[in-house]
Amino acid sequence: MRSVRWTVCVKWHERTRKRDSLRCCTTSMSPLWAAYWAIRPQAAPGVDGVTWDAYGQALEANLQDLHERVHAGRYRARPSRRAYIPKADGRQRPLGIATLEDKIVQRAVVEVLNAVYEVDFLGFSYGFRPGRNPHHALDALTVGIWRKRVNWVLDADIRDFFTNLDHGWLGRFLEHRIADRRVLRLIEKWLAAGVIEDGNWSETLQGAPQGASVSPLLANVYLHYVVDLWADWWRRRCARGDVIIVRFADDFIVGFEYQEDAQRFLAELRERFAKFALELHPDKTRLIEFGRFAAARRRARGLGKPETFDFLGFTHICASMRDGRFWVRRITISKRLRAKLREVNNQLERRRYQPIPEQGRWLGSVVRGHRAYYAVPGNRTAVAAFRTQVTRHWHRALERRSQRTRISWNRMDRLATRWLPPARVVHPFPDVRFRVRTQGKSPVR
Repeated sequence: MRSVRWTVCVKWHERTRKRDSLRCCTTSMSPLWAAYWAIRPQAAPGVDGVTWDAYGQALEANLQDLHERVHAGRYRARPSRRAYIPKADGRQRPLGIATLEDKIVQRAVVEVLNAVYEVDFLGFSYGFRPGRNPHHALDALTVGIWRKRVNWVLDADIRDFFTNLDHGWLGRFLEHRIADRRVLRLIEKWLAAGVIEDGNWSETLQGAPQGASVSPLLANVYLHYVVDLWADWWRRRCARGDVIIVRFADDFIVGFEYQEDAQRFLAELRERFAKFALELHPDKTRLIEFGRFAAARRRARGLGKPETFDFLGFTHICASMRDGRFWVRRITISKRLRAKLREVNNQLERRRYQPIPEQGRWLGSVVRGHRAYYAVPGNRTAVAAFRTQVTRHWHRALERRSQRTRISWNRMDRLATRWLPPARVVHPFPDVRFRVRTQGKSPVR
């Protein structure tokens, strides 16, 4: 009886703490202060043109006014400014750039809601969560394929997820955990604010603007109920063999032991998505044979090498170590590599007449950032190729500065050695980092 009373008391305390934290979000100014200083000062302004520096000229008065408007219900969300950024495949990705005040309030709300939803989110969800990053998802996927009996991989991609997100279903999902109507009204205001493109306002009846601070959390909430809970239930109740799941935002990979499980899961996943106004991308969603026995089985059937799949910037390949053991090799996606080199070349055209040390410091930061993400075991060749191509683009840009002066390759090698960091692996093997992070336990709650 005492243990039951203690459990009830703990649950009551947990609910009270979350309720008080939500109330604090709308009554205290400290989250607004923290949100302002967390915004990147160089971030593009919204439709009102207010920059981070301009808002900070009278920061205390501005935040006090914003706090009073939010608390009194007089705060009005402004439309997002439509902008486009190029994708690796040549298409344009639409972004919604919110005003600075909208960014501040969104960040303050997200910080509080993260504490609420981190209790609920499952372990195989890695996108845009505190303390998690893409390499944690990559480690979990690689270790899962190594340790589990994975023979088939479903590479799933949701078609235009952020533009097709249903506001009605999202509101129902949020009401499961958020009782404070003020917070729900804030989210409704952001979703209904619309977008302005070329001076014209258009209403947003569905979707969440990519680029808004609140959008990643809303996407995780939506997919938590649509995908995560259902997929976790499916693998426990319906699967005959091993099943692994790794999701990062709207991209997710599911590994299966049996082909029949994979085909059934894919068919039922399509049916479930249809109920929630979602659809799998027909060209980017594939079921492939992949795993430690894939190469031998395909060879026995007279087929070629196992197919590869892309996830979080890497192409995943069935490979063998020097001693013949199976491992998942990850190399930079070729399209991503070419797109980044084009971007570097375009920037060098604009920076051509800057002093060489200034160019070198900028290029060094580019190569260092590329290496920090892509320098995983098995991918050193691609990282070295990126550094080599950057050196060649730099050499071409320097020679075009003058028709009289030529840069020898001996001097170019010295410049590259001076300013560009060497190509080396900076990430540990996936199983090492995964074991340290999870302490030998499954990350799935």
